[in-house]
Amino acid sequence: MEKIILSRDNIENNREEILKAYAAPSKKSNKLPTPTKKQRKLLGMGRDQGIATAKYIRIAPRKVRVVADLIKGKSLDDAYAILTYTPKAASPVIAKVLKSAESNAVNNFGLNRENLYVETAIANPGPVLKRYIPRARGSASSIKKRTSHITVVLKERV
Repeated sequence: MEKIILSRDNIENNREEILKAYAAPSKKSNKLPTPTKKQRKLLGMGRDQGIATAKYIRIAPRKVRVVADLIKGKSLDDAYAILTYTPKAASPVIAKVLKSAESNAVNNFGLNRENLYVETAIANPGPVLKRYIPRARGSASSIKKRTSHITVVLKERV
């Protein structure tokens, strides 16, 4: 494989070949250069999915992951139904992020709502708020109040 040069002229002339090269799996030693945000926009990368992120949510990531795993791989309507009837604190938050990802996919990228499915739903840890509680004999114990960053990615079924 020849070296890929990500200049503006080269991207405009050889767009399909560059996208095909990035889509193909590659070895670690033969990895392609990471395109910048401007180059990704020129190539049209990421226009086949809708992404939404909610940051600093005051629910522990391990509690959010339980609900997020329920909707992975499901169609959009199935995911909404699951979130509506799941009695967990994270359900309404994930439903809100899912609705935002749907809006991004439909309005920004023109994807068909009926063909959308949840490709990934991730709960990453955010900053931990450290608090202290008084205990017996003048000591103190720490309490870690964990936060989450929730990301939902929707793609279109082909």
